[in-house]
Amino acid sequence: QVQLVESGGGLVQAGGSLRLSCAASGRTFSNCAMGWFRQAPGKEREFVAAISRSGSGTYYADSVKGRFTISRDNAKNTVYLQMNSLQPEDTAVYYCAADLFPSTIISTMRSQYDYWGQGTQVTVSS
Repeated sequence: QVQLVESGGGLVQAGGSLRLSCAASGRTFSNCAMGWFRQAPGKEREFVAAISRSGSGTYYADSVKGRFTISRDNAKNTVYLQMNSLQPEDTAVYYCAADLFPSTIISTMRSQYDYWGQGTQVTVSS
């Protein structure tokens, strides 16, 4: 079993930056692909970014490409999401998720991820 705890959310002005962290428990972290998703009020949870087990492969939603960077530190059992040039439309609860059985292709589908954190709120003011 994997437990995930996100941190780093908060209130920021448009154009600002935040760095989210997701700390994972358990010995299987390095075997998991990891993803970040977000859910805005009244909307479905959507894919943001994902990273392969080793960190060599990453994938981003078009809406965040060039502004967000996902990374991981397997020694610290932590995955990060650096968010730059934030816009009001980035306002959402951000969730990290673990894919225990990743394929060679990084998944963007919620159903592929086995464990989820509780989420951290990101609010971007205009």
